[in-house]
Amino acid sequence: MDKALKAYEEKGIDARGYICDVTKEDQIEDMMTKIEKDLGTVDILVNNAGIIKRIPMLEMSAEEFRQVIDVDLNSVFLMCKAVIPAMIQKGHGKIINICSMTSEMGRETISAYAAAKGGLKMLTKNIAAEYGAFNIQCNGIEPGYIATPQTDGSRHPFDSFIIGKIPAGRWGEAEDLMGLAVFLASDASNFVNGHILYVDGGILAYIGKQPH
Repeated sequence: MDKALKAYEEKGIDARGYICDVTKEDQIEDMMTKIEKDLGTVDILVNNAGIIKRIPMLEMSAEEFRQVIDVDLNSVFLMCKAVIPAMIQKGHGKIINICSMTSEMGRETISAYAAAKGGLKMLTKNIAAEYGAFNIQCNGIEPGYIATPQTDGSRHPFDSFIIGKIPAGRWGEAEDLMGLAVFLASDASNFVNGHILYVDGGILAYIGKQPH
């Protein structure tokens, strides 16, 4: 958190930092009280907390499965519950959920993650349906294969396998998500609600390269 705040400060941005376990409702409530005291109620919520456990389903314990669901899905439910009442009162609000293309297609060893992200996709749509009348927009960003320390896009032959599936012919970069995030957080998206928007380089639209 100190590192992040320093980076903002160096760019001339007056940012504040708050830490809590987003799977614990009491900690969220305490954090929201502090935020509202310091800054006022929340206008834009981005739900970006997430973990993944790459374990074959038959080897995964129920506790490990529940932990992934708790962090990747239940936390979004709790955070949205915490901010929506004030958004209703103000008559506007933006919620952006970071989803995953694993809600569209499966892969070995990620049963819990795929289940959580599938649930998140439908939670996103349901929040839009339930609270759209209050001028609250809830949408999801569904990244494809983005090069991060967690995904490690340098592993061969996985690297060439993925690139062969993406029409863009490359892994995505974190910066590829910026424009869409700004759009969904702004008034430009006031009539966009309940959508899951893909930032995947076209992978879900592409069957893959034909063998030569």
